[in-house]
Amino acid sequence: MDLSMAQWGQILTLTMIAVALGMDAFSLGVGLGMRRLSFWQMTSLSLSIGLFHVIMPLLGMMMGQFLGTVMKGIAVVVGGGMLCFLGLNMLMNVIRREKETRIYIQSLINIFLLSLSVSVDSLSAGLSLGLFHSDLLLTCLMFGSAGFAMSGGGLMLGRFIGNWVGGYGELFGGIILIILGSKFIF
Repeated sequence: MDLSMAQWGQILTLTMIAVALGMDAFSLGVGLGMRRLSFWQMTSLSLSIGLFHVIMPLLGMMMGQFLGTVMKGIAVVVGGGMLCFLGLNMLMNVIRREKETRIYIQSLINIFLLSLSVSVDSLSAGLSLGLFHSDLLLTCLMFGSAGFAMSGGGLMLGRFIGNWVGGYGELFGGIILIILGSKFIF
């Protein structure tokens, strides 16, 4: 299977965005992993985050594709600006970390709400990618896989490492999004 340079570029870009968005789930996973969650809690949380990292960008991309047909000429600049804004928002969350809040994951509803809150960034990124007419299936699979793997990895790593790793992961993800968004603006 021969891929063109444009296809390789799309795969690389989507991988970087998926990893950047997965950093939020990774950060959360590290924090929760230090609580020594049960295997069932870790598995259900990782699967739920992976599922929401598929659903949210799918919704965003459908909205973005519609807006892309309406906005035509400025769609790429708006999409790049949204990625930059998303990256800046992630950086601001790292800077203004407030005191520790309690997160409860005793029920499936709590797990779904937590997964939804971590995956909201994927909706915005999906909207941006919809404006660029990115490959829908590839994007959703990459985002879902990254969300699942990075939240699960963060949960496992949290059992062994302290709080400091989570904040650096989100910082790194924000920087990636700002760089990619700037590329589309300029």
